[in-house]
Amino acid sequence: MLSLAWSNSVFRAGEFYMAAFLALLASIGAFGVAERKTEYLFFGLTAFAALISMILLIVNDLQISIALASIMAAAIIGTSGFKFKLSGFKLAASDVPLLFAGTMRFVFVQYRRMVILFLFCGLCLVAAAVSMLTSVTKTHLPLEHRLSLLTLSIGVCGLTYWATGVAEKTRAALNQNHSFFSSFIASLVQSCSWRAAGVLKMSDIASIGLPLCAPIKARCARFPDVLIIQHESVFDPRTYGLPIEADIANFLSPGHGLHGGLNVDIFGGGSWQSEFSLLTGLSSASFGRDSYHLYKRGAGRFAHSLPDSLGKLGYDTMLAAACRRDFLNYEKFYASIGMQQRVFTDDLPAPFDLEAFEKTSSDAMFLDAAVDLLAKQRDAKSGPQFLYALTNFNHGPHDVERTAPGMFDTQRAFAQASLPDAQYVEYYARLCETAATWRAMKARLSSRHPDRPMLILHYGDHQPVMVRRIQQHLRRPELAGRQFRTFYAIETLNMEQGAIACGRGADLDIACLSTLVLQQAGLPLDGVFATRASLFDECGDGYFLSTSERKRRFHRTLVDAGLIKLEPV
Repeated sequence: MLSLAWSNSVFRAGEFYMAAFLALLASIGAFGVAERKTEYLFFGLTAFAALISMILLIVNDLQISIALASIMAAAIIGTSGFKFKLSGFKLAASDVPLLFAGTMRFVFVQYRRMVILFLFCGLCLVAAAVSMLTSVTKTHLPLEHRLSLLTLSIGVCGLTYWATGVAEKTRAALNQNHSFFSSFIASLVQSCSWRAAGVLKMSDIASIGLPLCAPIKARCARFPDVLIIQHESVFDPRTYGLPIEADIANFLSPGHGLHGGLNVDIFGGGSWQSEFSLLTGLSSASFGRDSYHLYKRGAGRFAHSLPDSLGKLGYDTMLAAACRRDFLNYEKFYASIGMQQRVFTDDLPAPFDLEAFEKTSSDAMFLDAAVDLLAKQRDAKSGPQFLYALTNFNHGPHDVERTAPGMFDTQRAFAQASLPDAQYVEYYARLCETAATWRAMKARLSSRHPDRPMLILHYGDHQPVMVRRIQQHLRRPELAGRQFRTFYAIETLNMEQGAIACGRGADLDIACLSTLVLQQAGLPLDGVFATRASLFDECGDGYFLSTSERKRRFHRTLVDAGLIKLEPV
């Protein structure tokens, strides 16, 4: 009897471990397929083993631990893939706080169908996890065995992280369609890698400063109003060799204005990084892991900016943003850099209809309201005005038609003939509406105040994720930096001919645009802006990528002068 019982026990144990082994083997196979790249796979597998060990310590069942770890890995991979589809970047641990910073409502409004599908899949995973946890536990391992497994797996994972250099590899591959799990785990390790609390790190900075250039006096007796418009996800199709019609060409490269290519730090999303670079004259990429979170971690750290400098010249400064007030940390950050008035879509008075606007993010609706704000400021005050308007019309998804039915049908046909892709056709149609809105806006501004000079800069903040479809269709070799190229254009209203340079200008980095605006407006440049202008030849078309030692020393001067605060504030 004892022999039979012992034999049954051994058989059951063998059956259990065989089932656990098969489950683990299946998970590893599925995991390998999901990761796609062998160079990240070993770290991902050791991290997966550590996750199993952590769960095993709590639930004390190997099969359930493997199943729960697989569910968690699937959730991470699915969420990262979802974010990659929306923004072109994979999920990182530092993204989690953004979920509670006004972005969830925005994502739901913009991508309703995708969010519903994503939530359904998430509920399925939760149901599977609950089912596993309520299953009957089949076997137990002694606590000391579980602790040993946990210690061993974490040690191997840490050794792999250090030995393979996966930290740098995953940071460089955040915009690539692979290694979703290993990238997230690596970012989690990096987020916990113990830097001093509240410190902001800047990568391109020297140990000694650079004497600032002498200030440059104003060229004009009367300061013009300044309007800057950021066009969400707008780029020049000619960047990819695609033809455009005359109206679009006049919008992107006006013959009576100054225009050129614009290098930005981002692709697919993170518009606030372009906003930061334009307004502070610094590359967001200089701040590494914090670049995506500068509006949260950078509030109160940047004492020199375009709105602050214009305010000191007597300008009334105003932000008009096509988002609600609770989005990210916009209210606090913009106040900290000298934007005296901050107006959001939930502040705009009737006839602006917030509910109708959030269905399409129409440029026509938003820019009409923004121009009305500027016109009222002009009516009330004789001093110069500065308005920074952030649009959202051409943001993805591009599989949904947002232009009014029947409008731009001929333009859609033109785009279809250029590239037979429905999402590109939608992008082009929205671009046509933006260009039409732009023409109407300029006419309205000029007619309402024909005696007030005005300089207008408009530019694209980044390319949309849809661009990857263009590359797939065209099958052309990827050119370095092409995905980070948009456009800028500067025009004037009610100003003398020759007041600004006209025609094709230099290709610039977005960090140079605020200096260019001051130059073209004929406004004075203080020592900081004058020094930035002197750096154009060295790093004008790629500010962060430039290895200029003068740029690095200039950054040290800004830090030493307290204009950039890297230490806790």
